[in-house]
Amino acid sequence: MGTYRLFPIRQAGSRRTPRRTRGAFVAAAPRAAWARTPRVIPGAAARLLQRAWLLVLAFCAAAAFAPSARAAQPPVTPGSVVVIPVAGAISPATADFIVRGLARAADDRAQLAVLQLDTPGGLDTSMRQIIKAILASPVPVATYIAPGGARAASAGTYITYASHIAAMAPGTNLGAASPVQLGIGGQDAPKPGQPPGLPGATPASGPAQKDNAASGALPLDSQSTELRKQLQDAQAYIRGLAQLRGRNVEWAERAVREAVSLSARDALEQKVVDLIARDIPDLLRQLDGRTYDTAAGAKHLTTAHAPVVTLEADWRSHFLAVITDPNVALILLMIGMYGLFFEFANPGFVLPGVAGAISLLLGLFALQLLPVNYVGLGLIFLGLAFLIAEAFLPTFGTLGFGGIVAFAIGALMLIDTDVPGYGVPLPMIAAVIVFSVLFIFGVSGMVLRSRRRPVVTGAEAMIGSVGVVLDDGLVADTAPGRADGSRDGPPDSLLHGEPDRVGWARVHGERWRVRSTSPLAAGHAVRVTGRRGLMLTVVPASNPSQEGEHT
Repeated sequence: MGTYRLFPIRQAGSRRTPRRTRGAFVAAAPRAAWARTPRVIPGAAARLLQRAWLLVLAFCAAAAFAPSARAAQPPVTPGSVVVIPVAGAISPATADFIVRGLARAADDRAQLAVLQLDTPGGLDTSMRQIIKAILASPVPVATYIAPGGARAASAGTYITYASHIAAMAPGTNLGAASPVQLGIGGQDAPKPGQPPGLPGATPASGPAQKDNAASGALPLDSQSTELRKQLQDAQAYIRGLAQLRGRNVEWAERAVREAVSLSARDALEQKVVDLIARDIPDLLRQLDGRTYDTAAGAKHLTTAHAPVVTLEADWRSHFLAVITDPNVALILLMIGMYGLFFEFANPGFVLPGVAGAISLLLGLFALQLLPVNYVGLGLIFLGLAFLIAEAFLPTFGTLGFGGIVAFAIGALMLIDTDVPGYGVPLPMIAAVIVFSVLFIFGVSGMVLRSRRRPVVTGAEAMIGSVGVVLDDGLVADTAPGRADGSRDGPPDSLLHGEPDRVGWARVHGERWRVRSTSPLAAGHAVRVTGRRGLMLTVVPASNPSQEGEHT
């Protein structure tokens, strides 16, 4: 049987044809040194890993392309009303969906775009991206907080203020627009009349406390400087939006400064919203005949009997929503690191390298859309590198323990915001760490077991082999030095100073020149204990005291 060059498996036994030397057959030269190197991962483990990577690729492909099988979006005719439903936190996927929906409404010459909003808040970058699209839209945009029981908190309040039309369904609320402090951990709930989230602020006493409570001023300590900047920026931002749309400026600033909220009826009375509507048809009837200024000029609405087209999220929005989940991004990074590690450890395996590169790029793409703490990201990569190094370096668990600590701290620091719906939960971090530890130490165990396996190639494979004495047996060696390895003079050190007997034996189906300290007759079983050149040192196979000797 031939040897396939592309596979790291070699056939046991000699590959070269035995040649005739001095009237007898002798074994071929030792095999190449690379063939004696033990493989890192046994064949069964490699097959298991290959199947696991195939499952990962199949899952990724199904997650990415399954939504594309949905029916195409309904056509938008000129003069129609486009409804863009938004439910959940404002994320990069939400911003992409809204921006593309507004662009489609403008391209198809719709007369009105309605954002049906229900959100607890979201990321500042995504919120500002949506507001920019609304302010630049040539189509009037109505933000409709619905259905009953919905809310437009935090980022939703800014979006409502930025829209040309603000409407609410009965039983809804908006407000609580204070910026959330960035960093790890939370903060104490604000006291009545105190701006939310003052790190390190201590209660004042006397007239200063009353003045601060009345003015909403922040304490001038270094710990609150960053929050003060965020608060002032948020106040100026929503103030500008309120002035642009002619809405209640004072309440907008209070929503940022004091995190207050309003019900639908109170919001209408305080001129925070423009109207209250039971549903979309009621909203369109109330807007019929009104005119609004947009980036493209004044637009007159005739929405009483306009066709309504509701846009649904396509595969791109679903895909972005999946990979921008911090938990999924963390798992993609882990899969990417392990995939590249196995590809570099086993060149030519291909599949781990392909899956690892794809996963790593997707994870990094997701992180660049999220508010990431790069120190935490660096600690995650450092922890994974330590865990991988633990499988190959004799550190007795030091690198493994350090990798676990670095990975845990990095995962806690990874998402640099306290916005609800973001951040990696502790159970997820614990599950990933446990999986990584079991995986790395499992691979380490397979490596150690593979190194303990007997060598099956090269000169070392002869040690311990059993053969049979041939011809006239082993007789005393009195001849002068010969080319086959035997010589006169002092006894060989392999035989511990004892006189040697030489002869021929069949080992692995080949004729070998052998020597021993005991005279052995033809047909006697012997065990190889050493090798020098083309001469084997043997002992009787029935003698257990000398089994396992080798050079």
